Amino acid sequence: MDISRLTKRSDFAWEIEPRAGMRVPGVIYADEALIRTMDDKVYEQVCNVAKLPGIVQASYAMPDAHWGYGFPIGGVAAFDAAKDGVVSAGGVGFDISCGVRCLHTGLNKNDVEPLNKRLVDALFSQIPCGLGRHGKISLSSEDMDAMLIGGAEWAVSAGYGTTEDLECIEEGGRMAGANPQAVSDKAKNRQREEMGTLGSGNHYLEVQHITEIFDDQVGKMFGLHAGDVVVSIHCGSRGLGHQIGTEFLRAMVIAATEHGIDLPDRELACAPIASPIGESYLGAMRAGINCALANRQIITHLTREVLADVLPKATLTMLYDVSHNTCKVEEHLIDGQRKRLYVHRKGATRAFGPGHPDLPAALQSIGQPVLIGGTMGTASYILVGTKENEALSFSSACHGAGRAMSRHQATRQWRGRDVIAELASRNILVRSPSMRGVAEEAPPAYKDVSAVVEAAHRAGLARKVARLEPMVCIKG
Repeated sequence: MDISRLTKRSDFAWEIEPRAGMRVPGVIYADEALIRTMDDKVYEQVCNVAKLPGIVQASYAMPDAHWGYGFPIGGVAAFDAAKDGVVSAGGVGFDISCGVRCLHTGLNKNDVEPLNKRLVDALFSQIPCGLGRHGKISLSSEDMDAMLIGGAEWAVSAGYGTTEDLECIEEGGRMAGANPQAVSDKAKNRQREEMGTLGSGNHYLEVQHITEIFDDQVGKMFGLHAGDVVVSIHCGSRGLGHQIGTEFLRAMVIAATEHGIDLPDRELACAPIASPIGESYLGAMRAGINCALANRQIITHLTREVLADVLPKATLTMLYDVSHNTCKVEEHLIDGQRKRLYVHRKGATRAFGPGHPDLPAALQSIGQPVLIGGTMGTASYILVGTKENEALSFSSACHGAGRAMSRHQATRQWRGRDVIAELASRNILVRSPSMRGVAEEAPPAYKDVSAVVEAAHRAGLARKVARLEPMVCIKG
């Protein structure tokens, strides 16, 4: 990205001054090195989002930002319904409520490492992963609608986990306002046999060990210590979410024209929040959120079954579960007044600070765990939300490293079997049904996640708590 087009606010915040139809400024959080590696398309998309009706404060991009569909991945924007604000399917993305769940095991690295091969093989056998893979669960029409309304609550009631799990899930495990009737039969049919599956792309289940604690106090309050082993699950709403996104993006192109919205990019298809299609999308998207929460809950149950066999001393308990592809109604301070806003986060993680009323009681004094995923051979991080970030980016942070090259470029440069062999030489065991998928997700195809996290930390978006490194990885 051409840095001369930006105004430097600080070493970790850069502004695009409003121009050519922008209603608000653009703000990119990153250091200079990360800015220079960003595609010019990120600049263009941040500017285009700033042109949408009803946007408030700024169009934001996180340190892991890269080119996406309409919105940049790593993009954040909030809209005020009282000011003709819009909802955009492109601002949520195709994998609705893709997110990360992190679980304690109660074990140390030394307890797990001797059993790594048995563990990775058992997880790969038990948890379906890969493009279009089906699981052992098949939902009836009644169960499908109940799942779309109930989310992780439904999964627990169906025997997948415990009520204690729900306390540390975003929205308590169930997103209110879901409308299964707004979800097409085609979307439901795509999902009917995909519950409890990881999917493909950058989704994974990793067993990780903590290599460093940056904040002893918060680490202890989160129950994290150097050497501890945790399990991280990264996946979303599978075929259902993709179908919802596809259908509503097409419909919103028409709706935008009907409502006189001049789209700077067709991929930014949107509709007024209060319009019939806007309300219908919100109902369908919330159903997609519940689908993702239920999916991660079922995978947690399957993982517990594996650990009970391979590591019977393990006790898999929740740290937190948070999504990074959503539109949520939240209250934020705008020009000195509390406003009810529709906050779009696409490849950006909610990061509420201490005292936020939506956090469970156990986290009120600390802030929300912010879970940043790595890439098979690189670190993941746990951060904590900050109070000051509400004014910086509507309490949002990065969600991962962010791609540095396309999947096609990656497959031209690496072979999946070579990637797996190199990781095995570092005692990281990977299992995947697709060698092409592994090549696409080769760690060097991504930005330096440590640099991204450091930028988020230094910008005040979230504070570093712990660094985690992979031991075994199930990759879609």
